[in-house]
Amino acid sequence: MRETAISKILDGFMEESIKLSPIGATLLGVPGFDDQLDDLSMSGHKKREDLTRETLNKLANTEPIDDLDRIAKEVATERLSSELRLSESHEARILFNLISSPVTSIRQVFEMMKQGPDTISNVTKRLAAIPTALDGWRSSLEFVAGLGKTNSKRQVLATAGQLETFSKGAFLAVAKKFDPEGTNTELTDAATRAQSACAKFAQWLKEEYAPKSVPTDGVGIDRYRLWARHFTGADLDIRETYEWGISELDRINDRMWVAAKKLYPEAKTLREVADRLENDPRYVVEGEEELLKRLKKFIEDAVERLDGKEFDIDPRIRTCEARLAPEGSASAAYYMGPSEDLSRPGTTWFPTMGRKKFGWWHIVSTWYHEAVPGHHLQVATTKINTERLNRFQRNRVWVSGYGEGWALYSERLMDELGAFEDPGFEMGYLSAQALRAARIVVDIGMHCGYTDFEGAVWNAESAFKLLHERALLDEISARSEVDRYLGWPGQAICYKVGERFFMECREDAKRRLGSAFNLKKFHAYALTLGPMGLDPFKREMAAWSGQ
Repeated sequence: MRETAISKILDGFMEESIKLSPIGATLLGVPGFDDQLDDLSMSGHKKREDLTRETLNKLANTEPIDDLDRIAKEVATERLSSELRLSESHEARILFNLISSPVTSIRQVFEMMKQGPDTISNVTKRLAAIPTALDGWRSSLEFVAGLGKTNSKRQVLATAGQLETFSKGAFLAVAKKFDPEGTNTELTDAATRAQSACAKFAQWLKEEYAPKSVPTDGVGIDRYRLWARHFTGADLDIRETYEWGISELDRINDRMWVAAKKLYPEAKTLREVADRLENDPRYVVEGEEELLKRLKKFIEDAVERLDGKEFDIDPRIRTCEARLAPEGSASAAYYMGPSEDLSRPGTTWFPTMGRKKFGWWHIVSTWYHEAVPGHHLQVATTKINTERLNRFQRNRVWVSGYGEGWALYSERLMDELGAFEDPGFEMGYLSAQALRAARIVVDIGMHCGYTDFEGAVWNAESAFKLLHERALLDEISARSEVDRYLGWPGQAICYKVGERFFMECREDAKRRLGSAFNLKKFHAYALTLGPMGLDPFKREMAAWSGQ
């Protein structure tokens, strides 16, 4: 454990921020807060802002004692400054969507709670706190709307729909999970009130907030740059990135046709290939139980395949769970890291979207992304890296460009290692690559007002068409993805942009080091640096000695 002045400042920030975010405390596995929810009112936001400013001031007046300390200070200063800008400008309260909002955080936290003697009491109190939490969020939205700042109507109505879904049994399901016999009436009553609060809030969003919300979807170039800088930790040339995304999509689609001809030589479109793969018995998994069984075995096999070769996987983090996502989740799979003490392992989540039949052809690449060597190996490695990283770096820092960039790099690595020799799995991998390239095109295009391939400005329909026909997303997923990008400007580009940085760093290291370059050591160093923005990551990797 590092005990420098900078580490102590950041440890103090962690202790205080945990008190201000009981949801965050549960995700970390810190006891004592499982009966509470975050204060989502403007008063709660101000407390978090004040803590951030105070911490930044302390960091500015403290000198690092070594390179690890320097990196810690730079990472913390960049991340906290970015968060403060988003809070002070109210951007952090303007934008919410189906993946990132108080609605999803409140629902998901019950899935992350540990079982113990006080669990029923904690769950009851936390359920009972939902109406107050939603009231606090409503007051914040009203305050910011009074300043003329609102979310887009599309995101507002989508979130209202999510709340309506939760109001129809989501929290009674939580109660049943912790009290299967249904004997605790206080717990059931709290769940019922929570659902009523969701229904009430959904109604308010639709009837009062939505009419005030922004009718257009795109946020414009200035706001987009702010969010893209936050998500990537890099100062990007937005136009160059957009053009690069187009060229990458073309390159990937060309390779997809090579794989398509191996599968179905008579196919006329890539969309036809995807539709046939969805029903091809060679690539279909029937039923939720079989899917979970397959996912768990897949993770175990990936660990065995990579450990000792491309990675040295610590025995403490070899376990990664697979679970089905709660109803009402967005259509994309996701990962949540282990608790701070590792008593709760990292977990991958698969949203079924009501389906009972699943296309394994594209899940293979996704699970390398979500589990090993992707998010789980990265996040869990950070958790246990106590000698190099302070508590803030291990538990509080997440930069999408670094995190999602590594996960997409992991998919490419598995392709290089021959994991997608089967043309069906290769098509799944390539469709995942095409999706990330298409995300760059449509995310930048829609938010910045660029012209699409038919001469009109990018919009939800042209974005859907691109995702459906050239990234091979099914209709439900493609619609959900478009809504996600429009509600989360700058996040969707992180995957492919981050992968670009990782590949450039790897190629630079190969040029610099020549025969001394070692892939396992490259991976180890990239992961032990810890999460950071892509610009500082590239600088640190350029100084890597190869050891």
